[in-house]
Amino acid sequence: MSRAFVNEDAGGGPKRRFELPPRDDPGFLAAAADVMLHASLDGETESAEEATGFYWGADALRPEVERLLERARRDNDDALVRAAERYLR
Repeated sequence: MSRAFVNEDAGGGPKRRFELPPRDDPGFLAAAADVMLHASLDGETESAEEATGFYWGADALRPEVERLLERARRDNDDALVRAAERYLR
């Protein structure tokens, strides 16, 4: 096969790293929700899923995402509002 048709970067490359508290920390779910939404804005959802252990749309993060949505609306952060609304669909 011609090298012109080989994507050497597919599935490789460095992934973004996220700073999260330990999973048993009471603030872990809030931090995980924040990471998921902000990572989605940068096209890094897969990295956030790996870092948090949750998939996009996971029910466990919904209450935290709802809180982030309310804060984003108060702060007029349209990008975060759209990300949170997508998460909650």
